[in-house]
Amino acid sequence: MKDEAANAEIAGGEQGIVDFKHHEDADFLAQIKQEALSAVNEFIAKAYLQPGMIVVVGCSSSEVGGHHIGSYPSAEIAEVIYDTVNGVLQENGMHIAAQCCEHINRCIIIEREVVPGKEIVNVVPWAKGGGSFAARAYETMRHPVAVEKIQADAGIDIGDTFIGMHLKDVVVSVRLQVKSIGFAHLTAARTRPKFIGGGRSKYDEGLARGYKRD
Repeated sequence: MKDEAANAEIAGGEQGIVDFKHHEDADFLAQIKQEALSAVNEFIAKAYLQPGMIVVVGCSSSEVGGHHIGSYPSAEIAEVIYDTVNGVLQENGMHIAAQCCEHINRCIIIEREVVPGKEIVNVVPWAKGGGSFAARAYETMRHPVAVEKIQADAGIDIGDTFIGMHLKDVVVSVRLQVKSIGFAHLTAARTRPKFIGGGRSKYDEGLARGYKRD
């Protein structure tokens, strides 16, 4: 797989343009689907996520496939991971926020109804400008919009895409049993309210560990 990527990059010349519509191995796609499914279900349970929350997800399809981030985007990998993660979040009443790549400032693709009144920007992500994952979000959402900033309740990072700029204070790492999806490093985080006050303050320790369930 890595040899194929190298050959494609050479064929693309100085522009480094590759064919992002190449076909992935069916067994590999089945593997990453199961890994993504396991990861998001474990994350929801461990982070005490609740309906209505926004989860930002950054995903490099290149890294998942075993290549350097941004070098070998895959529409098939993006489709499998986005559809799997978004499906589980929707089943649990949560909203996905798909982070684009740094070429368009890591903006967010999200359903318009989730961010009413928020200023939107005009950009359409594609494989080499925004990333295949965000492109899949834009293609499949009912009313997708792009926003420059968001404050999500939690997040999943697949391939070291760095989602921290879109998380609320205070960020808390969530250790998952699933450490990677495909070849991509996997990390996850939740957020908690800030502790305020001084020596006379009392705190809700349950809230510190995550939002309480009803």
